[in-house]
Amino acid sequence: MANNQLGVLNALDAAKTQWYHFTAIVIAGMGFFTDAYDLFGISLITKLLGRIYYTNENHPKPGTLPPNVAAAVNGTAFVGTLAGQLFFGWLGDKLGRKRVYGLTLMLMVVCSIASGLSFGKSPAGVMTTLCFFRFWLGFGIGGDYPLSATIMSEYANKKTRGAFIAAVFAMQGFGILTGGIVALIVSASFDHAYKAPPYSVNPKDSTAPEADYIWRIILMFGAVPALLTYYWRMKMPETARYTALVARNAKQAAADMSKVLQVELEAEEEKVETAPSSNSFGLFTKEFARRHGLHLLGTSVCWFLLDIAYYSNNLFQKDIFSAIGWLPKAETMNAIHEVYRVAASQSLIALCGTIPGYWFTVALIDYIGRFTIQLMGFFFMTVFMFALAIPYHHWRSNNAGFLIMYSLTFFFANFGPNATTFVVPAEIFPARLRSTCHGISAAAGKLGAIVGALGFLYAAQSTNPAETDQGYPPGIGVKNTLLVLGSINCLGIFFTLLVPESKGKSLEELTGENEEADGNDKQQASSTQTLPV
Repeated sequence: MANNQLGVLNALDAAKTQWYHFTAIVIAGMGFFTDAYDLFGISLITKLLGRIYYTNENHPKPGTLPPNVAAAVNGTAFVGTLAGQLFFGWLGDKLGRKRVYGLTLMLMVVCSIASGLSFGKSPAGVMTTLCFFRFWLGFGIGGDYPLSATIMSEYANKKTRGAFIAAVFAMQGFGILTGGIVALIVSASFDHAYKAPPYSVNPKDSTAPEADYIWRIILMFGAVPALLTYYWRMKMPETARYTALVARNAKQAAADMSKVLQVELEAEEEKVETAPSSNSFGLFTKEFARRHGLHLLGTSVCWFLLDIAYYSNNLFQKDIFSAIGWLPKAETMNAIHEVYRVAASQSLIALCGTIPGYWFTVALIDYIGRFTIQLMGFFFMTVFMFALAIPYHHWRSNNAGFLIMYSLTFFFANFGPNATTFVVPAEIFPARLRSTCHGISAAAGKLGAIVGALGFLYAAQSTNPAETDQGYPPGIGVKNTLLVLGSINCLGIFFTLLVPESKGKSLEELTGENEEADGNDKQQASSTQTLPV
């Protein structure tokens, strides 16, 4: 470690696990809880939206969202998230992590409520309003990615930093599960209160008028956890690494961390004054490309490939459940009961595969390393995708086996690249560019999510025109879709080789900022050295 390393940063790196670490995990993690609830919750209600607004009572099947509407409803939040990741990632490096942290949360609160209040005189009007608010909801969610990861990274000690950042991200699992539970409670309550016949018995009465409240309540509930943590998020001090290394205010950094660590820390202002300029190289420079170009390519492409597979799986898993018999045919249920069955299926997958995978990562990431977990995750996702796809017709008559295999793909996504692609970009880039580079990597992931969410709405349709959802052209079918996703996961194995291992090292060691400081010291020493005549 460089001699010029600030004492406040050494103190953070060496700090034992304390109460403030857990506080930071909860404060940052509740943002991700809300993110997952809002992003994945839409898949719980798309079938209901189709029934309410697009049912033709003379058709033998209940209504579904037309392809362009489904693409817009599913995709606008992702587009907003992508934009928010880039914008707030950049802003977090320019203005500071804390100054923009509360803004993202309030945007999420306001737009969650507004999404549930979507209005219009026609189905197109309601969907347009919903898409508008979900774009801005996504914009706020996008800001939470780089800011939460960077804040947790810069607060953590180097021994357990990976576990702390992964724990923030692991709150996604609880967000997904809570979305399912809320949908179960709301739909069960309405189903009990407003009895309705199946669609095949009475198409008109199968969708109770009160069903319109269900999707609105589910969406609006996303504001609750975010609102509960706003006060505590505003009380967090700015990270010492931003204050000292970017804002170059050693006195404030020492004062803030003295309160957090409950120890006296020296300001060391002279070290900040003699340290190299925080703007020694920017993002679009040859020096950045030389030092971190391949790293940024690796983190971005791995996240892009992972999210194609991950989000397509989440968004069309309700169709997989139908294909293997978990969900009865839509015409045999009323609208409210269908929400209940979709929510039950998705909650079970979250409980069996999603949440355990996240917490396996939290437990093991600082022991076996980020690189190993990501490589292993992509490998097993590839194996299980192909194992599902190749004997696909066998699994259609073996529901329990399909559930196990499908859950394992989610387990190794979360005990694998879904967690590590979030952790690593928060560690390996310089403090002055950390939030920006994390935002770029995350935005590449959301681009993959858009490809997965929108592309596979079409791709997963049956090859038989008679079996496709209303309004969709024939696709390549679930089996071939799984084969494509397996190939995409295989590509992730190779791009993981571009990502360095960050286990057990300080952030300044990883980013080369210590080298800059050492180089600056040597240059000053040589300029004052007396040479013999």
